[in-house]
Amino acid sequence: MLGSSAARASFTPDMLVQTLQKPVPRRVQHSKFLLSVRSGPDTGLTCELAGSPLRIGSASDNDLVLSDETVSRRHCELSPLPAGVRVRDEGSTNGVLVEGVRVFDALFAGPVELRLGDSVLRVEPSGESISREELATDGFHGLVGRAPAMRALFADLARIAPSDVTVLVEGETGTGKEVVADALHAASRRSRGPFVVFDCGAVAPSLVESELFGHERGAFTGAVTSRPGVFEQAHGGTLFLDELGELPKELQPKLLRALERREVRRLGSQKVINVDVRLVAATHRNLAVEVQRGNFRQDLYYRLAAARVRVPPLRDRMEDLPLLVAHFLNRSKPPRSVREVPEQVWELLRAHRWPGNVRELSHAVERFLVTPERVLSEPHSTTLATAGTDITLTHEAGPPRPLREARREASEAFERAYLAAALQHTQGNVTRAAALAEVSRQMLQKLMRKHALEGRG
Repeated sequence: MLGSSAARASFTPDMLVQTLQKPVPRRVQHSKFLLSVRSGPDTGLTCELAGSPLRIGSASDNDLVLSDETVSRRHCELSPLPAGVRVRDEGSTNGVLVEGVRVFDALFAGPVELRLGDSVLRVEPSGESISREELATDGFHGLVGRAPAMRALFADLARIAPSDVTVLVEGETGTGKEVVADALHAASRRSRGPFVVFDCGAVAPSLVESELFGHERGAFTGAVTSRPGVFEQAHGGTLFLDELGELPKELQPKLLRALERREVRRLGSQKVINVDVRLVAATHRNLAVEVQRGNFRQDLYYRLAAARVRVPPLRDRMEDLPLLVAHFLNRSKPPRSVREVPEQVWELLRAHRWPGNVRELSHAVERFLVTPERVLSEPHSTTLATAGTDITLTHEAGPPRPLREARREASEAFERAYLAAALQHTQGNVTRAAALAEVSRQMLQKLMRKHALEGRG
């Protein structure tokens, strides 16, 4: 994932984000793979693996949903790469077995059969390929990355930005969806206009309509003055609606009307106000699944998803770790050099699963600058006594287990310990614990169920 220490030392601040005037695209060929279920309840089910990762599990928001009761909700993920297919266990209960051996993260160049619970899946090259455009650059208007997935994202953004098409940005919490929206704005013809951010999940449901569309004085209790909504504030520029999946369902028709007619009406007023706004929306949810569940309007989804981009999680672009660390160090005051990061800290960063993605990494770099012995947020079973000491890991007597297995268990233990500490700090208040962890309340509840933790509120 990372190169040698000599390679890491070559990362300098002048290799950071490049603001491109004329991005240089290139075409990259990616092999296609065919996945088929050979045994189990879903025998005969097939799908194609091409260009982007494929999530497999029993939950309905996976790309391939299996009805096998021995398959976990989030079982594994397959990623097509130029050298073959990467298979990664997503923390499943029964594991991913290849010829009786459990694998946690492996690359297979040829055909391979995977056992997931009671099901057997075969993955084999189809003999075809697809061409994907990438930008030959390490940055795009504030975004940083040289991994193939990021360069493909840069190419998508470069094509989409000049238009006024509505964009849906998908990705896990902390991947940088707001930075993607800001990059779209900076690369568009609206770059001199305002860039307005509204978090749909951070405002009480009773106030969302007022925040979106504005209100007149006396429209409701406490409305002592008239106030424009974010649509009016973003006139001539870009409006970024973060965590759109949290928008109350009763407001979705009004948002759809505003998008289609490009006009809004403040609460307490009959006057229609025309707005010239480019909308970018983001969510960590799978809105297509939310539509199937009846939680999100289908017509609004199709209106928002005129163009879709997905921001890869940090665990899928670990080759970007040195570049990102250098970027965050260069932003510190005064700027610091990546050469100051000792080898044992690199080992710690490489071993971590980064559930909080790039946001969590930026906080880890901040902690490194002030408390280098505690790079990752406490509690954590791995300790660094000083910058010159070795990493110590608690394990039973006898030879250590395989690295992947030990790493996975350590990550799971850290995740559970962190959640327990956050809930203890907030006296079991789930909403406050989610804010402390900088994840959504829904994500925290999901992790609590995973680790059998309880809270209140």
